[in-house]
Amino acid sequence: MKKVALVTGGSAGIGLAIVEGFIEEGYAVYNADRQEGPKGHWLACDVTDATALQHAVKTLMENEGQLDALVCNAGIHFSSTIENTEEADLDRVLDINVKGAYHAIRACLPVMKVAEKGSIVLLGSDQCTVAKPNSFAYNLSKHAIASMAKTTAIDYAKYNIRANAVCAGTTETPLYHNAINAYCARSGADKEEIHKEEGKLQPLGRIAQPEEIAHLVVFLASDKASFITGSLHAADGGYTAQ
Repeated sequence: MKKVALVTGGSAGIGLAIVEGFIEEGYAVYNADRQEGPKGHWLACDVTDATALQHAVKTLMENEGQLDALVCNAGIHFSSTIENTEEADLDRVLDINVKGAYHAIRACLPVMKVAEKGSIVLLGSDQCTVAKPNSFAYNLSKHAIASMAKTTAIDYAKYNIRANAVCAGTTETPLYHNAINAYCARSGADKEEIHKEEGKLQPLGRIAQPEEIAHLVVFLASDKASFITGSLHAADGGYTAQ
């Protein structure tokens, strides 16, 4: 029987690579995103809207009758210290990065509990475990994602529902380029030089490509990872091992 996956924020970057990875493995894939992506079945959805996610899951179940995997990928980046982070900025980061995952998991758990199976993969970051400069709100949100993976794993193991987080390192995505462009606009730095410096910060000497993160996500969602739950999995080129 074909398996079914729901990916939030699957229209670009790592999310799109995850959608493509699931499709390669034969899954029916649904992409809950505000904008339509090139792959998978698009469900127009803002993850900050709990009702919209509930409706997305309802539509998926009407079409497929099952849900095997949820990937909470939708997120935004924000660079600033705590002093320079306005409350509205903090609310926006937490609403999308943390409450977006919260809404998605709450929408999917009832279906998975009935089936007594399911895998939830949350997209974390190297900042699930370490800090970086000018990253107060984003770092806070990724530590919350790590916590959500662990607590969900413990609470729902009795239903054979697994939850894990992928702690992705710096990855070349539209989000990455937007962040670099914003930094260069503020500082006057050369983008190519900044890009090279980002690569040098990683022990492997380069930043990740989206599909390298997606491979780990698809594995954790699969039956090959059936005894893995409550874990944080680094895919960061060795950054946090330093």
